[in-house]
Amino acid sequence: MEKLGINLGYLLVQIFNFAILFVVLRAWVYKPVVKLLEQRRQKIAQGLEDARVAAEARANAEKEAQAILAAAQSEANQRIREAAERAEQAAREIRAAAEKEAAALREAAAAEAEHARAAALGELRGQVAALAVAAAQQLIGASLDEKRQRELVEEFFSGIQRGKVVVLEGEALEGGSAEVVSALPLTEAEQETIRKQLAKPLAAGGSLSFRVNPAILGGLVVRVGDKVIDGSVAGRLEGLRQSLR
Repeated sequence: MEKLGINLGYLLVQIFNFAILFVVLRAWVYKPVVKLLEQRRQKIAQGLEDARVAAEARANAEKEAQAILAAAQSEANQRIREAAERAEQAAREIRAAAEKEAAALREAAAAEAEHARAAALGELRGQVAALAVAAAQQLIGASLDEKRQRELVEEFFSGIQRGKVVVLEGEALEGGSAEVVSALPLTEAEQETIRKQLAKPLAAGGSLSFRVNPAILGGLVVRVGDKVIDGSVAGRLEGLRQSLR
């Protein structure tokens, strides 16, 4: 060793010192550094994991929030539609009620006007009858008494002679609703006479109504089902006019 310029004792001391230094460094520096690096690595890994979990949680939260918003929007739209439908239904009901009330008012007004018209014509019937009797007395004098003259006037307006509706005699009438049109309002007795004569065709449950139309002048127009029996003075005058052509 000496030939090589190496002091063996010094070399051994250096090796021993290096060994001691190595042991000291390994025990007091290397292991703590490695442990510190491992802890650092674990912290970084845990941080990355936490970040990943947080990202997933945020993504899930966003999805849940979007789902909640979509559900809330859908529910809101549904409620809006239901509210609109309810409002439309209420509007239709209000319109229907208003139209019904207006129709009822129109019917009531028409019925009241018809009642007033019939009452006025009823009063007019007595006046016309009186004038007709007075005119007949002037024309035929004592040939007919006042009672018979009044009977003739009543028969003219009512179309009822000797307690019967002459225009209905011999007519084959089938059941159904009937309408009787007179020039002036009929009395209760005259209406009852007509009911009795129409009892058979109305036996099936048909209804009977009376209407006033001064245009027929006198007599009656009777409609039973689809059949019309014209016994009015205006109808007879029209027939006469047609025959004279």
